[in-house]
Amino acid sequence: MFGKKISKSASAVVTGAGSGIGRAFALELARRGGRVVCADISLVTAEETVRMIEAAGGRALALQCDVSELAAVENLAVKSEQWLGAPANLVINNAGVGVGGKPIGEIPIEDWHWTVGVNMWGVVHGCHVFAPKLRALGQGGIINVCSTASFAAAPTMGPYNLTKAAVLALSETLSAEMAGSGIHVTALCPTFVKTNIVKAGRIPQGSSKMAQRLMEWSGHSAESVAKTTLDALDRNQLYVLPQFDARMIWRLKRYAPVSYSRGSGLLGRLSSLAS
Repeated sequence: MFGKKISKSASAVVTGAGSGIGRAFALELARRGGRVVCADISLVTAEETVRMIEAAGGRALALQCDVSELAAVENLAVKSEQWLGAPANLVINNAGVGVGGKPIGEIPIEDWHWTVGVNMWGVVHGCHVFAPKLRALGQGGIINVCSTASFAAAPTMGPYNLTKAAVLALSETLSAEMAGSGIHVTALCPTFVKTNIVKAGRIPQGSSKMAQRLMEWSGHSAESVAKTTLDALDRNQLYVLPQFDARMIWRLKRYAPVSYSRGSGLLGRLSSLAS
């Protein structure tokens, strides 16, 4: 398997494949000759992605899956293996939800549980179920979709920051455990990507409008992010920060953490006044 690109002709499972980055990953993997299991909490949107893949001559299967439930992810693995004829050699833990716009203490506790269930436990379940199968194969890859929020710690995004930081730590741990095994692990940490996560999330109207405007003005396309990340996985690159602002925040947080935290708080308060 030396020299073979994991993203080429992959047998892949993608969660949250019904829209956004997940759909972009599914389409790009199919374009690279892979077979793709498109999992989403909405079977309707997963089937839409499958139709797009099939229209381009690719092969895909739509499955409904609530990643916050371990049994659902275990069932996803079983059904995927049945359709693929073998265990998946590439798993993309992408499913996620957005919560924010209020300070800690004002965010409903139900929103914390919802976010942790999907964003953190969803990825834990994906790694727990699929990592042993990949080890048995002796080759393949896992991509965990984190966010710049995993290290930026922006104000009024507590649940989202918490879960994405956990996913980054999980990815780093898994990468260390998989070192030398033939399994590549990549953590995707973008800033704004043009998806529907803001509209579909639990974010107050003023904050959601601002986030949507920023996404439209400065967001990268999901397609470009998917391509960049798959290429990075093939190179066994752990961190993927596809945008300039993500890389700047990464450096500021590491080299001037106190100044960064104070500046981030000030900007957060100013933006809340503006909204």
